[in-house]
Amino acid sequence: MSVTVRVPAKVNVQLAVGAARADGFHDLANVFLAVGLYDEVTVTPADGLRVTCAGPDAAQVPLDRTNLAARAAIALAERYGRTPDVHLHIAKDIPVAGGMAGGSADGAGALLACDALWGTGASRDELLEICAELGSDVPFSLVGGAALGTGRGERLAPLETGGTFHWVFAMAERGLSTPAVFREFDRLGEGRDIPAPVASRDLLDALAKGDADALAATVSNDLQPAALSLFPELADTLAAGEAAGALTSLVSGSGPTTAFLARDAEAAEGIAQALRTSGTCRSVRTASGPAPGATVL
Repeated sequence: MSVTVRVPAKVNVQLAVGAARADGFHDLANVFLAVGLYDEVTVTPADGLRVTCAGPDAAQVPLDRTNLAARAAIALAERYGRTPDVHLHIAKDIPVAGGMAGGSADGAGALLACDALWGTGASRDELLEICAELGSDVPFSLVGGAALGTGRGERLAPLETGGTFHWVFAMAERGLSTPAVFREFDRLGEGRDIPAPVASRDLLDALAKGDADALAATVSNDLQPAALSLFPELADTLAAGEAAGALTSLVSGSGPTTAFLARDAEAAEGIAQALRTSGTCRSVRTASGPAPGATVL
């Protein structure tokens, strides 16, 4: 017997970041949109805990107990007084170390799959509580759709979306460490008064109306200057996508994946083709959102 869960990537259409807190985290106003790039996590009973991974850049995925999928299995097992004796296989399609929450997706997928395999009967609130313990982006990977994340991003409020948004994602030649990007954000902000993060009302309205032009005018990422400081070449990718007709461009989360909003699916394909031949990125994918959260297949 095995259980497979499909779980989506995300793009941050707004990432407002406050000053560093005493615990080292930052308060966020994080508007998540799940998009149709998916990992699949398959859980099978085993003699002990084992993690395997296949797919693009699978060699970069840790296969020990630091993997969020393994940590999710351990957390659920501890809560229900059992041993996490499962083989977790991750079929990777979300970019690795790309700012699209691929690791968080695997954690949410493993949690839901183990819950189904073991029949623990955990409530949605319990699963979300475990997700929040695993990491700031993991709760959203479970719920999908669109949501506003506050606190360090783990406290979610669902958001209405009035249509489908078409995106192009350009993967960079190397990764970026999320902690390193936040440290650079802090360094760049030294001596400045950093306001408390607040979600943009105009952006939330654009999502609710399904208005791509209005969304393009309001997307923002406070981590983008830090990501560009650490990886200046990303500016060339952003410029190439905009020259190809993107309504807007931004670094996705902490990067280094760059995201381009297109008017429709046809425009997305044209932007993707231009980026593929631009010489500014490693690979390119198209996807639309909102997409559903973690789903048992």
